[in-house]
Amino acid sequence: MLYPRSSQTREVKNISGIWKFQPDPGNQGLDKKWFEKGLPSPCFMPVPSSFNDITQEIKIRDHAGWVWYEYEDYLPAAWKEKNLFLRFSAAAHKAKVYVNGEYVGNNFSGFLPFEFKVNTYVKWGGENKITVAVSNLLDWENLPPGEMRFHNDDMHPQQDKTLHYAFDFFNYAGIHRPVYWVAVPKDYIQGIELALDYRQKKSIAEYDVNVFGQADCSTVLYTRKGEKICHLSGNKARMELPDLTPWQPGAPHLYTMEFSLSKNGSLIDCYRLPVGFRSVHIEDSRLLINGRPFYFKGFGKHEDMDIRGRAFDEAVIIKDFNLLNWIGANSFRTSHYPYSEETLMLADEYGIAVIDECPAVGLVDWQRYGQDDVIFTEDKAGSKLLAHHKQVLELLVARDRHHPSVVLWSAANEAATYEKNAESYFKEISSHLRTLDPTRPLMIVENSQHNNSKAARFFDVIGINRYYSWYTDPGRLDVISFQLEKDLKDWHNTFKKPLLVTEFGADALAGLHADPPLMFSEEYQARMIEEFQKVVDTLPFVIGEHIWNFADFMTPQEVRRVIGNRKGVFTRQRQPKLAAHLLKKRWQVKPSFI
Repeated sequence: MLYPRSSQTREVKNISGIWKFQPDPGNQGLDKKWFEKGLPSPCFMPVPSSFNDITQEIKIRDHAGWVWYEYEDYLPAAWKEKNLFLRFSAAAHKAKVYVNGEYVGNNFSGFLPFEFKVNTYVKWGGENKITVAVSNLLDWENLPPGEMRFHNDDMHPQQDKTLHYAFDFFNYAGIHRPVYWVAVPKDYIQGIELALDYRQKKSIAEYDVNVFGQADCSTVLYTRKGEKICHLSGNKARMELPDLTPWQPGAPHLYTMEFSLSKNGSLIDCYRLPVGFRSVHIEDSRLLINGRPFYFKGFGKHEDMDIRGRAFDEAVIIKDFNLLNWIGANSFRTSHYPYSEETLMLADEYGIAVIDECPAVGLVDWQRYGQDDVIFTEDKAGSKLLAHHKQVLELLVARDRHHPSVVLWSAANEAATYEKNAESYFKEISSHLRTLDPTRPLMIVENSQHNNSKAARFFDVIGINRYYSWYTDPGRLDVISFQLEKDLKDWHNTFKKPLLVTEFGADALAGLHADPPLMFSEEYQARMIEEFQKVVDTLPFVIGEHIWNFADFMTPQEVRRVIGNRKGVFTRQRQPKLAAHLLKKRWQVKPSFI
């Protein structure tokens, strides 16, 4: 599925805006055919946005179940001669789509795009009604997992229930990213499989253009200034060129590949794609980009902001990249789900390395942590979830494989890898992921111990999440050095793989100060980060440091959280805390390439 780009043969119309919206707490919309009759008592809702924080109603903020969206739009009569697609960039977590009262399809990948060909459903030159039912319910057949739990005790009302999940961020939901009409020619470029590499000072591109219909295909590579570099015919080819400048973090050199279809010498479709050439390899417990050891300086992040929740917002995205540049970061992880396509495009442009993570988070039961036969059982993380996990990876790789900024695939975050059945599960996941993309190393992010992980050996890089002096030995900054050094050396001695410290940090309330440092103060957060950094600087097999987190973010309500997780070095409104200034001093002098 191609990103919606206009060209001389393609027309794209963004229909994001103010839509009608209605929660469906009684789950009656389908039976009462709201998709035909219209929403009975809607309010207004911006698209894209998370619906949770837009109104003043707590029942809407904490709603668990289906909600409905409705929008009406005119279509040009001239588009009747084209193939018309209705494209959703993301809707969390499940969606059913109707056009003019007719069902056109559904989707179960809440962080990835989906589209439907709608020629037979629309009114050309007339008004068309789009209706979308979106569910934020979680189960054990989709990622991220979760379940509805009933309170069967005499201290709760009958049938009282809550949506339970084991991931530590708020379950924002809704139509999170833009919605488009995409009109393409009758014969068109349906997809492009593209693999890019840089070896021995040669730039290599292998591509396979999937064509709908019959047409002649050609490809031209241009500089960003529009200078032609080479031209190839055919829908499948290998391009090998010397003397091109490779893409790398901090020096993001990009080119443009133009794919064209023609009949009898006349152009019928054209699609342009920004590309960059670079290599990523693992060698001697180091990750190499273009043959040079790379050190990750950056963050785990979230798509999270006041009011809009997890929604796509250009201003927030650009602000975040400006802050990454300001602080001297060179990378981030899309914790814990795929981010918007536009975010990766900007990472390509800014020269920021990305660890692209699928939404396999919450594969753990923290109340029974360490016990076997809890998560990786047939009724939970069994064959159905495994099949879905593999499908999500297929969609993720297909969407993002052409981005030079994506240097690692992350298969899961903090799963119960100590369970015996986790071994076969992640062996299959890693094998499938290598088949999908043999050009990038694979990572799994661990919260287990080195001597009980059944999954780590199947991956090239091991991410380690640790919170010494916070969740263990709270307040004991003095034990970090001893505990972390032992821990990381044990992991490396066991698996002989590069380690990336993917999470470490402390909650800090902006403006709260204490000297000597006390927990939740800005000073404690800064000191904790510094103590971790002192250790990783002494260990050559540690390939980077990702602070948790870039910015404060919303979580479910609980006693550990003061209106969300405050581990950001920036506030939720993107103002720097003390730790941000210290990181800026460190990262601006610490080289990215070692």
